[in-house]
Order: sequence, then C-alpha cells, then structure tokens
Amino acid sequence: MSDTLTISIDAMGGDNAPEAIVDGVSRAALRNPDVFFLLFGDEKQLEALTAKYQLAADRFKIHPTTQVVKGDDKPSVAVRSGRESSMWKAIMSVRSGYAHAVVSAGNTGALMAMSKICLGTLSGIDRPAIAAVLPSLQGPVVALDLGANAECNSQNLVEFAIMGHVLYRVLFQVEKPSIGLLNIGSEETKGRDEIREASTVLKGFGDKINFKGFVEGNDIGHGAVHVFVTDGFSGNVALKTIEGTAKFITSSLKEAVRSSIVSKIGFLLATPALRQLKKKMDPRIYNGAMFLGLNGISVKSHGGADAFSFSYAVESAIHMTRNHLCDKIKEELRTVMDVTDILSEELHKQ
Repeated sequence: MSDTLTISIDAMGGDNAPEAIVDGVSRAALRNPDVFFLLFGDEKQLEALTAKYQLAADRFKIHPTTQVVKGDDKPSVAVRSGRESSMWKAIMSVRSGYAHAVVSAGNTGALMAMSKICLGTLSGIDRPAIAAVLPSLQGPVVALDLGANAECNSQNLVEFAIMGHVLYRVLFQVEKPSIGLLNIGSEETKGRDEIREASTVLKGFGDKINFKGFVEGNDIGHGAVHVFVTDGFSGNVALKTIEGTAKFITSSLKEAVRSSIVSKIGFLLATPALRQLKKKMDPRIYNGAMFLGLNGISVKSHGGADAFSFSYAVESAIHMTRNHLCDKIKEELRTVMDVTDILSEELHKQ
C-alpha cells in the first residue's frame, strides 16, 4: 500500500448520490490536502461532478462501475449479484491494499455484509457492530450497535461492550471508560433474558471492564456512561430519535424567533450562544459510524446525508486511519482478555 493516505468512496450509495457524495469529498479534500480519493461509480457523472466541485485532478481517480446497490436490496441479494457495484468495488479496494478505508452512504445491510465478507472480522468477534460518537451533557459518548444486528444474543452484547470499551480508550484516552447496557429499567430483573445474561458476564470481568449495569434511553443525553451497548434494533431507534429531537428543537427555535420583533431582537443578543448550541446538536457533524470488529476500516454515512454531512463521514475515516484504529483495537483486545475463552467459560456457567 502506498504511503499516501487513500480513502475509497462508494460514490453511488445514498439518497443524494452521486452529487452530495462528490461535493462532500471535495470539502473533505480541502481540509485534508494530503489525502487521495478513489471514486467508484458512473464515470460520466463523476467526471462532470468532480469538475463542478473543482476537485483537483491529482487528488482523485475514478473507477468506473456498472452496478448500484439499491437502498431496498436485501443484503444476500446484493452480495450475490452486486460484485460489479460501486459498493463492492470500493470495499475490495481496501482488501486489495489500494485504499486504507472505505466510506459509503448506501444500504446499511449490504455494506455490512460485503464488508464482513471482503475484510473479515477480528479474532474472537462473531458480529461486527455499528459504533458512533454522540454528544451528551458530559461530553462525547460511544453507542453500539446502531443498526447492523437487529437481533443479538448475550455473547454479541458482551463483544459489543468489549469493542466499545476499546474504541473509547483509543479515541479519548480514557483508561477505564464506563459501560452500560441499554435496558427498559435499571433494576437487575428488568429486560430480556439475553440482556440479563450479558450483564452477568460483564460483571464477571471484575475490574478489567468498568461495567455500570443497566442504563435507560434518557441516560444517553445525560452521558451517564461513556459507552452505551444495545442491539441494533434498539440502537437505531435511539439514534433516529436523537437526530429527530435535535431537528425538532432547531426548527422550533427558528419558528419562535420569527414570531415577533421582540423575539428577533432577543435572537440577535443570543446569537453567539445559539450558534454554539446548534453546532453541538447538529447531527450532521457526528456523521460517520464505523463497523467495529472488522479487519479494516469501513465507515457508514447516513443514507440521507448532504454534502456537509458526508464530508464528516470522510473525515471520520481519515481520523481512524491516521490513528491506526484497527491495529490498536486488536492490540487492546489482546491485553484486555482472550474473548473466546472467557465467553465460553462464563456462558457455560449460566
């Protein structure tokens, strides 16, 4: 692999592709002049868009593809029949060593399935999980899984907790980040069997992991723990709820400001504080979730991402690559515990 940091882009994935994707790449390119991009998709469209958004010719290379993975394609179908798609080719460029990371706003299930097949998983990890950084009153928190696995057993939840623990350590240099299992209550008797079983296993790790027990949905915004662990169904619902709430508050503030002259004057006086609030709550700046547990960096952008938002997903991939995240996760996993042996031992006792 070249010493130049190279990011592979599925330029045809997402609701606003390919224009928002190319526009987003051009924005990220301006902020990262040392990064090269591989753009996979329709050659004519990409040539026109790279010219429109003035992406320098020495900063990218277009790889023509003939297929596009649709948003409603089943993962199994996409894997079988999408080998010529922009998504598959972009992921394969990471496997082949032509790129350091891949970014796509396309079909989440297909991206996960293809990434898992092409890149493989870390030793001891059964299922990769979508992990992302979210804002809270106490600072950034990590949440996983956010949609990759709708149903999870206790072993999957324990693996997510371990990976979240490692990810937070790598990103924020916190020695023992606190971990909580998202549940319908904090009492030990609450929740499904797999959640209670995962709690039992995590408690058995002792001081190796800073497990705080069950947490609830309202604890995410409060930042009650550093790492929130849940299945992909609940995690995705929680994520979309947070994003929707942020947009609701922003829209409500705009309506309130326009309601009267006094409100407009008050807005002018409060503009600096409101700008800080908007920046903190804008879900677009937190775009870019990683499929944690893979032998490579695969970043999922929101499907409806605009150019501003997609540029942050690209930035996430660049940041993870520069910080050698996969290598650090593998190293940390080895030092924290032998995942397979401990899981087998603890689950056998139950």
